[in-house]
Formats: sequence, structure tokens, C-alpha cells
Amino acid sequence: MTFELSPLHALLDARPTPVEVLALGEPNHGEPAFQTLRNEVLAALAGRGFRSIALETDRVRARLVDDYVRGGAEADLDTVLADGFSHGWGAFAGNRELVTWLREHNAQVPPEERIAFHGFDAATEVDSAPSPRPYLLRAFDLVGDRIAASRAEIEDLAGEDTRWSSPEAVMDPARSPGRSPDAAALRIIADDLLGALWAAGLTGDVTHAETALWLLRYHAQAAAPIELGPRVARLIGLRDAWMARNVIDIRECERRRGATLLHSHNAHLQRHGASWDAAGWEHGDLRLRWNPAGRIAAGVLGDRYLFLAGSLGASAALGLEKPAGGTFEAALADGLNVGAAAGDLTGRTGTAHGHFPLTADLIADADAIWHLAAVGLDGPTEPEVAERIRNIPGVSEFIADESTDRFYFAGVSHRMPFATIVSRDTPGVDEDSRLGRPGVFRLNIALGRTEFTRRFGYPPAEAAEHRAGVDAARTGVIMPHPAYAVQGWIAVLNPPVALLPELDDLLDHARRRASGEAG
Repeated sequence: MTFELSPLHALLDARPTPVEVLALGEPNHGEPAFQTLRNEVLAALAGRGFRSIALETDRVRARLVDDYVRGGAEADLDTVLADGFSHGWGAFAGNRELVTWLREHNAQVPPEERIAFHGFDAATEVDSAPSPRPYLLRAFDLVGDRIAASRAEIEDLAGEDTRWSSPEAVMDPARSPGRSPDAAALRIIADDLLGALWAAGLTGDVTHAETALWLLRYHAQAAAPIELGPRVARLIGLRDAWMARNVIDIRECERRRGATLLHSHNAHLQRHGASWDAAGWEHGDLRLRWNPAGRIAAGVLGDRYLFLAGSLGASAALGLEKPAGGTFEAALADGLNVGAAAGDLTGRTGTAHGHFPLTADLIADADAIWHLAAVGLDGPTEPEVAERIRNIPGVSEFIADESTDRFYFAGVSHRMPFATIVSRDTPGVDEDSRLGRPGVFRLNIALGRTEFTRRFGYPPAEAAEHRAGVDAARTGVIMPHPAYAVQGWIAVLNPPVALLPELDDLLDHARRRASGEAG
């Protein structure tokens, strides 16, 4: 997938004030195309002097990724992705591609031009937050000799991590330790450690003590004896305030080197007040309002903060159908939209779970809107792909009576297909592609060991070792088959038009191999 980036360059060129933070939003975390867009935008911005990227992931854990991409000690990529991201973001193929690109890019430029990786979030969710204990102990290991408290005292005051991290500790004030005498004592220790880190000149490590302090604030709010709605809204608002503080700190670190690309959900990056009508939420039907990180950070950065809202029309990955006429999304062109106005248009309804559609306030707030009109649905349909294969000379199609699976054979022998098309999961065997989503199907091709190895750089026998780097539910990319890669099979969900010539070659190779024509 390649995006037209010239409108972005034109937008930046027209700004009277240089941009320090380009905040690129997304309306949900489930459409992989937004990560691909982010990666392409970063590569382009590197040529404009951007020297850092900050994602919606834990700031402390992100230091491992930063060390890796800036040429630190050799480490295993899978370990970096697993340990360097919070919220499970390391499992996303787009983040693997980002980290891989950053390391390769940084290896080719002088140290001062290398792109840094930051997290500006914490490992918190609405109904969970970790213990401050590990962050306090890490800070203590660095400057413990400069404060009065001992390591044993920290351990004793903090207690078991589950005391803090269980959902009950956040959602039930009576079970939260956030306003206990132990928590109050830990806040004093965290503040002492923060001062000691600064005094020792360990400015790069102050995040350990700062994270502990913010977590203790978060748990204190969780313990507030007020109604659920206001308490949850304050928790979300506190998390966004923490995000904003991190963004401002990151800019202090990066200001002399260059600008920062910020990537997160629109709701965190927007400059107007955020809202969430949590109807049907397991903890209750709530109407939540708070100040997002973008509003706070933009109040400090002013015109140096540029917000590009992400918008999505249709998505195979989410099962999101095309927007109805008269809605905000239906009126947008694919790509970057500058100067969009709500007018008489309306918001769309009935969208996929976790998707936040455009609103009039968001359109008015954004400096531009990056709209992806149709992702994974812009290529041929399943019947059209089937017809394309049937038209190959010497190919026959077989459809099992009890299913819609299609099998394609070369020549007269029907012993083993060289390609298949499926639109349903096989329970317990092949479920990772989530083929139950509306309109999603998968083309599978038997390449064989040699061609599989040439394409992926490892033989089919090693496919299981690389499985963690494959997003089997991602549309529009050629990948090892989620279940049969060990046999030399590849797969692609909803192949886009741009891939069809390459897939024709792969199908021809598989057909010739199956018929014995291949050498």
C-alpha cells in the first residue's frame, strides 16, 4: 500500500510556523492500514528533519525499542516487540515493520540524524493499572543511597503487585489501595527518588520515578469515594494529562534534534474536549467527558502542534461497510483532505465495535483529515478472483458440497490443489485470519519450499519460529499461510488490484509445479 504524500508536504510548506509535533490520529486501533500510513509518513518526514516518533505505548518500556533502533546492544526483534510495547501493540505487523525500518534507516545515517522511538502512554487501561513497585525499585537501584527509605521498606509498603493491578483495585474504591497510608508513604518516596535522579544527573532515568508518581496519582483517583461515572472520567482525564506531560517532556528532549511524529487514537490527539458514551459497557452505561492529551499539549505548543485526524470509510479488517450517503465519511476523498467542513452532513451510525466515526467537532478541530475510503475492499471480489484462476489454461475448479471452499487443480489429477479460496475459518485448526468478517476471503497458493524460501528468507520448516511476526488477519499482503506454511503455502486476504500481476506469476509458478512443468 502506497499513499500520496504530496498534499502533506504542501500542507507543511504552507504553515507560517514550523511544526514541532505532527499528531497523526486513527479512529480505531484495528485497521492495519493506519500503521502502514504512519510508517510511510515517517519515512517522508525524515527528509524534512523529523527525528523522533512517539506512539501510544508505555514510555518506560519504549526505551528498549529506542535502544534497539538506534543501534544499541544486539537483541532479538521478537523480544524487543514483546517487551518494548505495552497493550499488546508489539504483535501488530505494522509495528514490526516500523521497528525494522527504524533500525535499518538509523544504521545508514549519522548518530545525530537517527530517529528516536518514544512511548507517551503508560501501561494503563480504563479498568486496570499496574503497581508502582517495579518503577520505584528501578529508581531505587540507581539512587537509593541518596534517600532515607530502604528497598525493603518500598517492598513492604507496595506489597503484592496484584494489590494494585487487579480490575477490582481500580473499579471498586473500597478495594483500592490508592488512598491508604502505604500509598501516601510511597508518594513521598517516589518524590524523593525523582529529586535524587535529577540531582545525580540521570535525566534519562527520571521516567522511572515519574511513572511511579503518576501511577500513585492514578490509584488515588481510583480510590475516590464518588460515583462511577465521574470517577472513570477523571481516571481517563488523568491518563490523558499524563500523556500530555510525556509529550511535552519528549519535546524537551528532542527540540534541538528535530520535530516529532505523534501517532495515537484521535480521541487522545484532538484539541477539543473528548467524550465517550459507553452504552453497554460491562461496568455500566456511562457518558464520559474529559480533556484529551492533544488539548493540553496544544495549549503549550500552540501553532507548533498540527493535528491530522484519521478517518475510515470501509474496512475488510473491521467488517466496516461503506458509509451511507450524506455522512461525513461519504463526502471525503480518499487521502488527505484539507479544509473539510461538516456543512449539512451527519455522523454515521452502526459502525464496528471500537470504531469512532467522524463528528462535526472533530472535523472543525482537525487541521486536515486523512481519509482511507476503502481498505481491503478495493480489489476483486471472491467470485472475480475465482474466475481469474479458472481462466488459466488447464485449470479445473472443485467446490465441496458441504462448504464454499474452492480448490484449483492443474491437469487431470485432483490429488493435490495448487491453490484454494476460503471464506470461513476451520475451528481449532485455522482461525487466525478471522474469515467470518463480512466480505473477507483468503487466496492460498502452494509455492513449494524453494520459492517460499526465496520470498520470505527462511524455509517452510522454520515458519513456526517466525509466526509471531505474521498478522494472519491483515488484508492485502502476501504472507506465510497461518496453518500450512510448513508445507510451503502462502496466503493473501482480499488481494488488492496492485498485487494481481504478482499473484498471477505466483499462481503460474504453483500451477506449473503441480503439473510437473516447473524445473
